[in-house]
Amino acid sequence: MTDTPAYTPPKVWTWNKPNGGRFANINRPVAGPTHEKELPVGRHPLQLYSLGTPNGVKVTILLEELLAADHAGAEYDAWLIRIGNGDQFGSGFVAVNPNSKIPALVDRSGPEPIRVFESGAILVHLAEKFGAFLPTEPAPRAECLSWLFWQMGAAPYLGGGFGHFYAYAPTRIEYAIDRFAMEVKRQLDVLDRRLAESTYVAGDSYTIADMAIFPWYGGLVKGWLYGAAEFLSVADYKNVQRWADMLLERPAVRRGRMVNRLSGDPASQLHERHDAADFETRTQDKLAAAE
Repeated sequence: MTDTPAYTPPKVWTWNKPNGGRFANINRPVAGPTHEKELPVGRHPLQLYSLGTPNGVKVTILLEELLAADHAGAEYDAWLIRIGNGDQFGSGFVAVNPNSKIPALVDRSGPEPIRVFESGAILVHLAEKFGAFLPTEPAPRAECLSWLFWQMGAAPYLGGGFGHFYAYAPTRIEYAIDRFAMEVKRQLDVLDRRLAESTYVAGDSYTIADMAIFPWYGGLVKGWLYGAAEFLSVADYKNVQRWADMLLERPAVRRGRMVNRLSGDPASQLHERHDAADFETRTQDKLAAAE
């Protein structure tokens, strides 16, 4: 790795050239829609518009866990938002999430639709709605929400920081990779120390804090993110590994990881989910075999 040539920032930054990197075609310094496109609406009370990234997987894991716990009102349609194609800038999506990021949820179970955006807000909304996976007693509730918001605040250093400069940037910059690798390893150590004293992240009970943290940090230690497992010595975090393996034993977690997924084994990809039977009949391997 080598540093890029010295850069002197101008007095006023202007967007006058592509920034390179994997997501250059969708990055822009302004908000709002780029085109008119209404969102589809299915038959279930909950309409999810998402992609199988770590932030999207948080929500599909919770929805599948709610259904596994017999909360029938948690039935949902999961529509695929292809962020590489700019679907998140369609007028319908922007109306649900002005920030143009997945996931976004419309709760149509009441007299008026309720939009919910930001993955943490969606988790809290659903947990409170169904009275599940979020403690009600003040102390455990505070612990759960503290770890949930730890994830929300920490993950940008993992994804937008380390992941971007290690895997996606057009040039590998030693300073940037070192800076964010150090922070990600510190975060893994925070989590590892916590899980040395606690079965789950927020205590003895499985909560939305686990569901939020697992797709990011569980995925990192299982080698799913950025091809960086060896670089970050993730095998050293024994307690995070134990916890990630425990969550992977849950069928709802495995199903949640499949929804809106576009990569990996075709048998693990369910691009859209509209019914529980779709896991058996509409994965990409099944669809390809039927053609």
